[in-house]
Amino acid sequence: MMQTTWATLLLLALLAGVAAQAAEPKPFVAGSMQQIRAAHAGRPFVLTLWSLTCSHCLEELTQLGKLQRRHPELNVVLISTDTPDDADALTTILAHHGLARAEAWVYADGFSERLRFEIDPRWGGELPRTYFFDRAHAVTARSGALAPAELERWTVTSLAPTTPP
Repeated sequence: MMQTTWATLLLLALLAGVAAQAAEPKPFVAGSMQQIRAAHAGRPFVLTLWSLTCSHCLEELTQLGKLQRRHPELNVVLISTDTPDDADALTTILAHHGLARAEAWVYADGFSERLRFEIDPRWGGELPRTYFFDRAHAVTARSGALAPAELERWTVTSLAPTTPP
C-alpha cells in the first residue's frame, strides 16, 4: 500500500515537473487568429482546435506530439476551446502528449461563436478541427481525428526545402 502511494506521488511530481516546462496557454480573443497568421508568415504550420472533454482530441494530441518529436522544426499551434480557468489542466495534458513547446492558446471570450467565426466562418464547432497552412498560408481544413499517415505526408511535403525559381 505504501509503495502504491509513493508511486502515485512520484508520478504526480513528474507530471507537475513536465507541466512546469510548458508555457501557460495564451488567451485567444478577437484578433488572435490574425496574430497567429502574422507570427508564422512564410512558414507552414498546423493549427488544431481541441478540448479537454473530447476523447478524439486527445488521440489527435498524441499523434501531433509524435509528429513534432519526429519533425521538431514543425510549427504546431493548439487552440483549446475550454476556458482560461482550465489552464493548469491544459498545460499538463499538452506536456503529457509531448507538446510542451507547441504554441498554445485557450478561448478567452464567453462568446465562442465569434472566435469560431474568426478562425473559419464555415466551421460548425466540431472537434478536433485541424487546419494545415502551407508556406503561402493556403489552408486545408479537416474535422475529426486524422490518420497518422496524412499528418506525416503533409508535414514532409510542407517542410521540404523550396528551390528558387
